[in-house]
Amino acid sequence: MSKKIFTSLGLMSGTSMDGIDASIIQSDGINEFELISNEYCEFDKDLYQKLIVLRDKLFSSKDLSKNLKYIDEIERNFTLFICKLVNSLIEKNSLNIDLIGFHGQTILHLPKEKISKQLGDGNLLSQLTKTKVVYQFRQNDLNHGGEGAPLTPIFHFLISGILKTKFNLDFPMKIINIGGITNVSQIKINNSENENLFAYDIAPGNCLIDEWIRKKSNKKFDFNGDIASRGKVNNLILNQTIDNFNIKDLKNSLDVKNFDISFTRGLNLEDGCATITKYTAYLISEGLKKIDEINKLKTTNLYLCGGGRKNKTLIKNIDEYLNDKKINLKNIDEYEFDGDFIESQAFAYLAIRSYLGLPISYPNTTRTMRPISGGKIIKNY
Repeated sequence: MSKKIFTSLGLMSGTSMDGIDASIIQSDGINEFELISNEYCEFDKDLYQKLIVLRDKLFSSKDLSKNLKYIDEIERNFTLFICKLVNSLIEKNSLNIDLIGFHGQTILHLPKEKISKQLGDGNLLSQLTKTKVVYQFRQNDLNHGGEGAPLTPIFHFLISGILKTKFNLDFPMKIINIGGITNVSQIKINNSENENLFAYDIAPGNCLIDEWIRKKSNKKFDFNGDIASRGKVNNLILNQTIDNFNIKDLKNSLDVKNFDISFTRGLNLEDGCATITKYTAYLISEGLKKIDEINKLKTTNLYLCGGGRKNKTLIKNIDEYLNDKKINLKNIDEYEFDGDFIESQAFAYLAIRSYLGLPISYPNTTRTMRPISGGKIIKNY
């Protein structure tokens, strides 16, 4: 009996808060996968500013309670923006969408308190798109002792099988997503994901660089790493900051609020950006080395996705810190994947797995007690 192939639309808004990545895929939620379309839709300036201001207000569960009215207002505006995008994509692609995987916009992540708050009203989205919606992906993991992140590794596991089958790439391999935070999936071999898939949040990704650029200029990010490339690294500040950082066991998920840019206070735009970029590269490279040490598994095939892969200065610095000629550090785009849309594709895939009751997180990916599914399924039409 053949497995049902679902048409699923995944939506992802990352820590940059500048817009939505949307991907339509067809999959059985296991090993069948076909990409239909990818699209990016930028937030209008007003919504972007409100999201940034809101996130900067929230540091605790008390802050969530204090700002409830403001959160509800922005959540509605955010969801209505998403509804328009989804309806236009459905019309444009002339497809019947079975499921929408709606990650929402993370505004606070406190795993020790079992809190991970994403903006996004799944009921409203389902009602206005007349489609089943899967959202609140992280809560079940948190309720079972997990960190609530990273959730994309099971999709990385699927990708690893495609990379092996289609391009004959060797295991073990790492898929490195440099978003706001850098997370890494290490795949020992493409079978028995509970035993051979390991994942970690290891370091900041773009978050510190983006924050510096927003505070020091009218730009949102350092395009291609151009600003950092024009600056001079302040080695005294860099080395002091590195000395104060202690990489532990990588068991905890990370949030943008785990890091700050106060150490570059007093530097100009370019020098501050160069120093922060070098610091970020150091943390990423140390995290990558630590993963091999933890799993006693030397991995030389590394595939990059996420916006940070386009930052040439950052990638050059990571390569220099790794200092290993055997390492094959490649953009995943070289293998027929679009590195900008891996996460939106992942949430389309996770929606299918959630709907089928299949695991989306594992002890070796989020530290949950056992392999578990997640996500809340809504039909409101």
